[in-house]
Amino acid sequence: MSASTRAPLLDEAERIARQFEYPTTDVLRGVKAYMDQMQEGLSKEHTSLSQIPTYVTGVPNGTEKGLYLAVDLGGTNFRVCSIDLHGDSTFTMTQSKVAIPRELMLAKTYKDLFTFLAKQIEKFLELHHNEHYEAHVRRRRYLDSKEEFKEEDIFDLGFTFSFPVNQVGINKGTLIRWTKGFDIADAVGKDVCEMLQSAIDELGLPVRVAALVNDTVGTLMARSYTSPGKTGTLLGAIFGTGTNGAYVEDLKKVTKLAATGDTYDRNTKEMVINAEWGSFDNQLSVLPVTRFDRDLDAESLNPGIQMFEKRVSGMFLGEILRRALLYLYKDSSVDFLRAPIGTTTVAPNSALYKQWGIDTSFLSTVEADAADGLKGTAAALAKDLGIEGTRYEDRHAVKSLVHAIGKRAARLSAVPLAGILISTGRLQTDETVDIGVDGSLVEFYPHFVDYIREALREVPEIGAAGEKKVRIGIAKDGSGVGAALIALVASNTLEARGSAPK
Repeated sequence: MSASTRAPLLDEAERIARQFEYPTTDVLRGVKAYMDQMQEGLSKEHTSLSQIPTYVTGVPNGTEKGLYLAVDLGGTNFRVCSIDLHGDSTFTMTQSKVAIPRELMLAKTYKDLFTFLAKQIEKFLELHHNEHYEAHVRRRRYLDSKEEFKEEDIFDLGFTFSFPVNQVGINKGTLIRWTKGFDIADAVGKDVCEMLQSAIDELGLPVRVAALVNDTVGTLMARSYTSPGKTGTLLGAIFGTGTNGAYVEDLKKVTKLAATGDTYDRNTKEMVINAEWGSFDNQLSVLPVTRFDRDLDAESLNPGIQMFEKRVSGMFLGEILRRALLYLYKDSSVDFLRAPIGTTTVAPNSALYKQWGIDTSFLSTVEADAADGLKGTAAALAKDLGIEGTRYEDRHAVKSLVHAIGKRAARLSAVPLAGILISTGRLQTDETVDIGVDGSLVEFYPHFVDYIREALREVPEIGAAGEKKVRIGIAKDGSGVGAALIALVASNTLEARGSAPK
């Protein structure tokens, strides 16, 4: 088929792709709005940008030493880790993972679930730290059970608990509601650290739940420990299935803490804030909106919220693309995915018709495809969508849309980073500003970080000189290493105040 016959398809694909452009003027509007919502979230509750205090009042510098425990209840699995910090920005980690039995996710009482968790910790100690395990067995058998362990025998533990919690202290937080298939009514409203500590104490284990951990905060801590140089990490960010960030804030700016009776060191100058930036601009005052964004949101499980996340994170990019491709396919005038002309190449059971049918890995594959004839795109269409026999023009149209959607996500990702860089003033005070990132987009999506940096350079308060100061590095395993580091910070803080719990 001649190029002129196929031109309407490419023209229409380019027209749709242009709807996803996020130009400099929009970036600047976004950064200003983000900074405004940042300050609002620091001053009061129930704001678009939650700006949640984490009660973590220090970040590591890589010299920390010691052996710490971390546990992660993130869904249907429970992970137990021990992390040996060597004091030179390196560590060794030992871990185990077990599936949560279905009946315990729906237990009649929280004690059943938390007893199971405590027993996994006991098994882990027995297998990997037998000297501690034997010590607690002897104590349980021969000593008064009320006798306290020696401080040096106690494992401090960071508890990553990935459910909605109202956190009021570094190791205090009440469960707001269960998600991810859990439903244990008597746990709601109770302190999750206390529930775990009680189960641990029932077994007589030398373990203290020292910190309640958000995985984004853990990313910040893990990066700060392992990052090169003396500069502490300012910001930890996740760009993967979801997106969120945590950063170090001047405590004087967290004015909403003044009226609370929450437990934290009031002499400290800084606190890590969990931004919860997935909900930035839920009111859509500055975020871009296409018909595909609107339709995705309307048919999602949580319409009207997490509007930033729905334009940025891996969970949603494939669905935005699917809707754009389906729109193009239904336009019979351009003959997209119809070869020969007017004859569909899309089977009725194709993922093109299924909500959430396209994974973000498909976008990564297409974005990376530089082969003659876009052969990688052809293979991905066949493998992931069951669409065979595509023409070059079809594949070119797909690539145009993929590129536009992915680039918009990356440029949007620069908005909270820029807002935090400017608001904290760290570009003016630090020679290097370190950012730790995790997630499939920053790790695997081609040019994602490059596009973030491009947008940062366009912000006048940052510019090319400021962008060069920003060091972005991968920070792995915030729920393990990061959780252990938060337990260390928590233990040190409590001991310095003379109130380390027993």
